[in-house]
Amino acid sequence: MNVEQDGLERAVREELSRRAAMPHATVADPADAVIRRAKRIQRRRAVTGMSFAAVAIVLVSAGATQLGQEPPPNGTRVVIGERDQPPELTVTPTVPAPSPEAGTPFVEVDLVLGTTIATAQGRRVTAAGAGRIERAHRLADDRGWLAVSAPGLAGRFLWAVTPTGAVQVLLAGADEIVVDAQGHQVAWKQGSVLASARIVNGELSPAARAEVPAEAMPLRIVDGAVLVRLAPDRPGHALWRLHPGVFEPGTDRSTSRIFGALPDGRLVGEVVTGTETCLTLLDPAGGLAPTGPACGPSLDGDGRGAVSPDGRWLLANGRFADGDKALLVDLARLDRSVKPVVAGPAISGAVAWSTPSTAYYHADTVDRLTRVDVDRAAKGGSPTLIALTGLPADQPPVVVSQGG
Repeated sequence: MNVEQDGLERAVREELSRRAAMPHATVADPADAVIRRAKRIQRRRAVTGMSFAAVAIVLVSAGATQLGQEPPPNGTRVVIGERDQPPELTVTPTVPAPSPEAGTPFVEVDLVLGTTIATAQGRRVTAAGAGRIERAHRLADDRGWLAVSAPGLAGRFLWAVTPTGAVQVLLAGADEIVVDAQGHQVAWKQGSVLASARIVNGELSPAARAEVPAEAMPLRIVDGAVLVRLAPDRPGHALWRLHPGVFEPGTDRSTSRIFGALPDGRLVGEVVTGTETCLTLLDPAGGLAPTGPACGPSLDGDGRGAVSPDGRWLLANGRFADGDKALLVDLARLDRSVKPVVAGPAISGAVAWSTPSTAYYHADTVDRLTRVDVDRAAKGGSPTLIALTGLPADQPPVVVSQGG
């Protein structure tokens, strides 16, 4: 059908006019829609946040209740750390891999210098979460260290320190802690309870426990048994072979000091015979009865010292003409005819043997480390004194014993 141009234009104009006159719904502004959506999200997040806050308050309150039920940190309870619940002390500092650029080794053994472990390979490992370390033991196969804290209001701690410096609490609140030469077994005393456990994959196995007198203290671990000093002010030791129940004090009442073990298991110690105190060898299977000379050389020291890895030498404190000194004793000739020789100034900490003929210990000044060469000392030579600078006056260096 043919429609004139004017008629078509008129019809279009009329249709548009009608549509313009009809009411229309307002089209939403895109910006306004975004704002409204954000407000809805904010309201939902506020409600969720309030829910989380309520839950957090409940959890914190529950934790405060649990902590309130714990005894105060005065050494009245030993806590065994768990690997799946790292304590707040855990830190993992970044430590460079061993390399010539890592640092120059101070000596042939590891040293604890404040919060840093300086290794014999020249590395510096920071164990900032471990607190003050009094004794440390290097584990075999580069597995790190076991460190025993200095005593404090909360007792002693046992820390495991990884090669990267991460610190994990294994024990807390003990009166005394000792570790075996291989770093596989630990014994501790708390109150009237003596306990021992194995260290497996950085965790403690279920412990064996026994009741002991309050004055008794573990001294060292000997072939799986715990050597216990019965009292600090009188002679007498006993071996606890991990039997649960009541501790058997044995019959020894003559040993005053025990320094270590020979490769065959016999112990090197001092016995009181009448008015004399003499070095001799003791049989751990025979109630610590003497098996060596009836009365060898006399040291009359404070008990600090250690036996060399091959069992040939004893380096320990003893009395000499001009005061206390570190004395070297030839255990292959343990009789009164052979006199101990002066090896250096008095020992004030642990003794660490880096080889069967080389020993290190901290002397009686904060900034001095002593290196004893057995061959040189046996001929009357002086030890090597190594200066260490920058240490706090109350934190002397700690020489680290070696893992087996």
